[in-house]
Amino acid sequence: MPTGSAVHHESNPREERRVLAGTLVGTTIEWYDFFIYAQAAGLVLAPLFFAPLGPTGAQLAAWASLGISFLFRPLGAIVAGHLGDKLGRKKILVATLILMGLATTLIGVLPTHAQIGIGATLMLIFLRVLQGFSAGGEWGGAALMSVEHAPVEKRGFFGAYPQIGVPCGMILATGTMWVLTTVIGEEAFVEWGWRLPFLFSIVLIVVGYLIRRAVEESPIFLEMQQRKKESSAPLGNLFRNNFKEVALCALIFIANNAAGYLLIAYFATYATRELGMSRPPVLLATTLASFGWLAFTMYGGILSDRIGRIRTFQIGYGLLGLWAIPMWFLIDTANIYLYFVALFLLTVGLGLSYGPQSALYAEMFPVEVRYSGVSIGYAFGAILGGAFAPLIAEAVLGATGNSWMIGVYVLGITLISLIAVSFVKETKGRNLHVEDVHSSS
Repeated sequence: MPTGSAVHHESNPREERRVLAGTLVGTTIEWYDFFIYAQAAGLVLAPLFFAPLGPTGAQLAAWASLGISFLFRPLGAIVAGHLGDKLGRKKILVATLILMGLATTLIGVLPTHAQIGIGATLMLIFLRVLQGFSAGGEWGGAALMSVEHAPVEKRGFFGAYPQIGVPCGMILATGTMWVLTTVIGEEAFVEWGWRLPFLFSIVLIVVGYLIRRAVEESPIFLEMQQRKKESSAPLGNLFRNNFKEVALCALIFIANNAAGYLLIAYFATYATRELGMSRPPVLLATTLASFGWLAFTMYGGILSDRIGRIRTFQIGYGLLGLWAIPMWFLIDTANIYLYFVALFLLTVGLGLSYGPQSALYAEMFPVEVRYSGVSIGYAFGAILGGAFAPLIAEAVLGATGNSWMIGVYVLGITLISLIAVSFVKETKGRNLHVEDVHSSS
């Protein structure tokens, strides 16, 4: 009976907790590293590494350097999927964590353009590419680690753990920026303080490594390694038999990823540069709003276990689309409290359309191509969605002079994602395990 696997998982709550802790802590650290760059791209990297392009050109180049790493996510997803089949997911998850942390730490010691010229810019871009490669390999393994070993009725809840690593990483990154700008002042932050959040990554890597090493002994991980022999399949099989699912995964993710990166990287820059708001309170408001993202992401996972993945996504994207334009009128008041309300309300739709993602993606693919399928679909969705969202927002603002037109852009891609998810038949309760693949539900 297909329920056998669920009973097995319910009888191992301790191992489940260790897996969830490993995926949550690892993804939090991984995304802290990624978001520190996104924050810095909006706040300080333009004059430090792209100064010869002039103020506007330098900021556009900084946003482009944020986006370029996304282009290497699919490569990271492909390599991690291939190696994960041979070595087991646990080793790949440790490797991606170390690679991301190393790249982040090295950014913290880079010389600037004023010191060594174009070489500084090229080194920054290279390290950013390494961050993208690492991020591409991280999410799929962490998502499947939690979902594949969840009781059937709790897959959405379990799958929300690697998802909340994103807002947790955001809170950590933005909170660090806020503390630094408040304690040392904006002038010192631009001069040398911006390096500290990158250097802090070395401490986080050690913590994450120790936690993921502890999870290594879990029998769930050993089962995972045994399964890799059975689930290994050439990449060609994925695109030949499941191209539609990969394409839908990419399209489903674009709106969430784009809106997420505006929250992560663009709003704080817009508020300080265009509206003249003070940086520390803006960073604090962004940090506090991220707690909404965390709460609604977890609730989205839980809700999807009750009403289904598709319906939860549709509610989330409906709310995101409705708020995409009005939020700009609150932001443009330059009132810090209304700024917080605008961002917090955005996180409602953002969370509901993110929490169920791990479970939905895992349930969309057969076991033999699942690792590659979810990783590559996610990576291409990130390219089409968040990679250049701040750059597009900057261009839209420059062309129209109206911030609410950025909302029109967000609304447009939200409709695309809403339509894409509506093409997927409800997946809740679908069999995932090797022994159940040929059974009927």
